[in-house]
Amino acid sequence: MSRRAPSGSRRGASVRVKTARGRKPSSTRWLQRQLNDPYVQAAQDAGYRSRAAFKLIELDARFGLFKGAKRVLDLGAAPGGWSQVALERLAPGAVVVAVDVAELEPLAGVSELQLDALDMESLPAMQAALGGQADLVLSDMAAPSTGHAGTDHIRVMALCAAALDIAEVILAADGAFVAKVLKGGTERQLLERLKRGFAKVRHAKPPASRADSAEVYVVAQGFRGAP
Repeated sequence: MSRRAPSGSRRGASVRVKTARGRKPSSTRWLQRQLNDPYVQAAQDAGYRSRAAFKLIELDARFGLFKGAKRVLDLGAAPGGWSQVALERLAPGAVVVAVDVAELEPLAGVSELQLDALDMESLPAMQAALGGQADLVLSDMAAPSTGHAGTDHIRVMALCAAALDIAEVILAADGAFVAKVLKGGTERQLLERLKRGFAKVRHAKPPASRADSAEVYVVAQGFRGAP
């Protein structure tokens, strides 16, 4: 059963957090934002492992990502929110493979692989777990923020390019690819590569993505086949 994203903010007064001894002001701001975020509460109520689950739900509502899909590869899957959504939205018997360099807590119905998705030598293990070509490759991978916009953009775009390297090998014809990028969209070279490989390429910022976040998502559909 799929869950719906929250339609508005939490009722009642907002929660204020005082800076405790030993806690940095930045940590206090983060905690206050979490406590007042309707998506955080909604994720807890729905049993999702992260609020990011609603980003994928909203992207699917707009683009129909899971329609007809039987095999899904989730890159940078920890803690598992996107894999949970994929499992909910696929037909019985479908395959979801979650990959992360960090250990992922087991999730019933999902095949977890603890390996470096950016290492192309990991491809055989991913292909074996899928049992065939994927219909959808997801990547919510992000590098830790440095606080420098230019550096952060380069690092996130490198992750997107690496995810696309994998998608070009693993995707079935007419498959789809979704990956995180930063505000300003996809770099020209990568965008041109996506347009050559897919029938449709669009950018979207789902409502669950915080307004002050620079993240957006590139959604490429109609894979034309490996270059």
